[in-house]
Amino acid sequence: MSAGRPLPPDPRQAADVAAFVAALVRLRQWAGEPSLSRLRSLGGRIAASDGTMVDALPKSTTSHVLRQSGRLPRWEFVRAFVTACLRSCGHPEELIGEELERWRAARAALATPATPPPAPDETAPPPDAAPPPDAAPPPDAAPPPDAAPPPDAAPPPDAAFPPAPGGAPPLPPATGASWAGRDPAVELLVRRVLREEDRARKGLLGGYDIAPVSFGPAHTDPSVRGPDDPHTTRRSAQSPDDLHTIGRFFTALHPRRLLVVGESGAGKTVLAIELVLQLLEPPLTTGDPPHLVPVRLNAARWTVGRPFETWLAEQLVQDFGLAAGDAHRLVRDRRVLPVVDGLDELDPGPPAGTPRRAMGLLAELNRYSDLSGRRAGPVVVTCRADRYAELRAAGVWLDDAALIRLHDLTVEQIAVYLKARWPDGHPCAGHRDGIQAALGGPAGRAVHLALATPWRLLLTVTAVESGADPYELLRADPHADPRAGADAIAGRLLEAYVPAATRLTPRAAHRTPYQPDQVRAWLVHLAAHLRRQAARTAATDRPPPGLTAIDLVPHLLWPIGGRHLVRVLHCLFAVTLAVVAMLAFWTGSGAGDASPGMGMGMGMGMDGGAEQALTLALMTSWVGIVTGLSLSSWPAAAGGRTNVPHRRRLTGALLGALAGLPVGVLGGLAGLLLTGGRVFDLGFAIVAGGTGGLTLGTAIGLTAAGRLGAERMTVAEAIRAEPITLAGFGLCGALTGLAPLRLAHAGPAALVVGVSGAFVLAFALGVVFKITTGGWSMDAELAHPREALHRNPVIGLVFGLTGGVAAFLVFVMSRGLIESLACALVGGVAFGLSFGALAWTRTMIGLTVAATRGLLPLRLWSFLDWACEARLLRVSGATYQFRHRELQDFLTPPEEG
Repeated sequence: MSAGRPLPPDPRQAADVAAFVAALVRLRQWAGEPSLSRLRSLGGRIAASDGTMVDALPKSTTSHVLRQSGRLPRWEFVRAFVTACLRSCGHPEELIGEELERWRAARAALATPATPPPAPDETAPPPDAAPPPDAAPPPDAAPPPDAAPPPDAAPPPDAAFPPAPGGAPPLPPATGASWAGRDPAVELLVRRVLREEDRARKGLLGGYDIAPVSFGPAHTDPSVRGPDDPHTTRRSAQSPDDLHTIGRFFTALHPRRLLVVGESGAGKTVLAIELVLQLLEPPLTTGDPPHLVPVRLNAARWTVGRPFETWLAEQLVQDFGLAAGDAHRLVRDRRVLPVVDGLDELDPGPPAGTPRRAMGLLAELNRYSDLSGRRAGPVVVTCRADRYAELRAAGVWLDDAALIRLHDLTVEQIAVYLKARWPDGHPCAGHRDGIQAALGGPAGRAVHLALATPWRLLLTVTAVESGADPYELLRADPHADPRAGADAIAGRLLEAYVPAATRLTPRAAHRTPYQPDQVRAWLVHLAAHLRRQAARTAATDRPPPGLTAIDLVPHLLWPIGGRHLVRVLHCLFAVTLAVVAMLAFWTGSGAGDASPGMGMGMGMGMDGGAEQALTLALMTSWVGIVTGLSLSSWPAAAGGRTNVPHRRRLTGALLGALAGLPVGVLGGLAGLLLTGGRVFDLGFAIVAGGTGGLTLGTAIGLTAAGRLGAERMTVAEAIRAEPITLAGFGLCGALTGLAPLRLAHAGPAALVVGVSGAFVLAFALGVVFKITTGGWSMDAELAHPREALHRNPVIGLVFGLTGGVAAFLVFVMSRGLIESLACALVGGVAFGLSFGALAWTRTMIGLTVAATRGLLPLRLWSFLDWACEARLLRVSGATYQFRHRELQDFLTPPEEG
């Protein structure tokens, strides 16, 4: 250890459990704030209760334990955490044992029976719930404590009520039970809102230190009220107007309509997240269902001309997985409080001209009434200050809303944040004085303007923690205009952010580190893609979900490789696979054979030429459908189920097989009747039909797995969603049904009945597949942004292989076993990839072309995950977004020409 480096925190000074946990937090800060992923990799693995090896420091568990204060972490966690922190900062290996002994002794002194820990409180708020409004921690305190696992034990992986994936807080058992009997849709929505806001909060803050943002009344007009309006319920004069009291402030409003304005980076989104969490905290504590469930929505996803209530219900379906009926019911009954975040992002580009899309949304919100229809409905809107000024100038505002403005950070508030971020003993603690000196120096006004928002302050501390000199970052000409100096400082901070984040978050072990120039170039191309998305959204009446100015949706990234080139390549690839699938079917079914199968004559039905012509017509039509689908503008990747237990999937497969068996046998008997027994006998009809039914039923049962009451789309919704795709299913069914009828030379009536029946059956199976693969499960939480895209090829192969089984049963009527199996396998795989995995195929082609041209990394998914860990990007629902809009705008290249 270098002579100038301070000693690690001494845990023996901890007088109680809270101080011990705070010492763990300080140890991580002393070690340079290693990421949770790095701690997990350095923490090693331990044996769980069932003997399996698990990570000693899972990210969700580490995050949870560091926020608790009333219960002592178990020794296994402390040992792994301390070891990981020490190794992360290069502490001498021979001294780690000595440090561990100090921590063991300190923990043992607190674990004596004389002070038994309190019993677990099932009604305590979840780990990541917002702190109570009246219990804000002092500025220099450790991160605020929250609910904790049982004493002396971190939550095991198989706990009865473990945190949801990503560390989301689960509903307390008593709360969930009491809500379930009242309205399961409300319970489901609350759980998913909590998970999403927890994820968003961590993505924005990167920790638990929040800048002390404050707010106050803005200038008012006759239709926009501030908190000083006499009709507004007053809050206590002693309560500070800051993030910790926003929930209490909002509940005192009558009507509950709030408009939040502030400068770029002032903390509007963080305030919206805190508001949602604080409004949900009392119901979680008391067990009573909330009358209004706050739901934060991205305003940029609203489309012009879309009724607000319809759009709100659609967002509940798309982002939170509610059934369409439940979503419309909750909106109709006013059980949802819409928190519309980012009104300024509706109209892309710098503030100029008339913000017509924002004006349209405000008009919709002004028509949004409460349940009686006589008063304005509850709503919260956030907007950048300059955009709000444009709306005011155009004579548009949010009717009957209290108007508050986020204040700039004061010099004292900046000092408080830096003290909490870099406590004494932190490697960067010495830089606090340098920043304070710049704020109080000759150019202090310019420096203060540059650091007056939480976002700019985060840029500063990130750059300093990566090794940048604060004096160089914050230099400004004291004789120049302060605003010009602040702009210059902001430019340097933004310029330094990507290299700083890259250095602070190296890739996992045994992987080549990303270089700052590489990272910047890739982010520039992603930012340019978002600008093109914004232009297409403005020119489209009904853009696909996620096609906005801020959302990076995995299956919508393919245009980066070149919009026209990628579509042409996709079309060629899909048509090639479709032709291969049809050639395999033509060969396997014997459609091109000169002699009729099974020695039958040709006088009993259509002649061979007419049968071949009908077969070719059906094949050509199907290839045409594939061609059209491959040229579609935006192939969609369905949502669907995730986190469904394996046991439930196996149960679904078993039930599907039991249901499919009799249906398949009936189908085989129907084929026997239509062919008159001239192609196969009764035994083959029963065995082949039963095998096909078992296969199809098993596949459907696996994809449909979920407990009773899972949210699924209706038949009408499935047909409206993809009618052309379902027609393609029907054509494939007609081809499969035609083959045995052709071999039997069935008459025209039997031919019409058989082909039509096969078309309808295949169409119906396509509808079932669409419903089972496109719905949500009651057990599923919000998925990762790539979840839908990852499932797309799996679903396609399920389509293809189940169809291949049906084709194989037809092929063996006229071909040998090996030839039939080969044709069915080749045809099934080609069918699935060309017809059932359009979004995945288009995306892979586009990203391969982009990587070949050096526009994106070849392993794009790994890069996006790393960028989120480095806090360059963040996850928002089922999309990626830039960490802040100012960063996105800074990286967006100028338009050509």
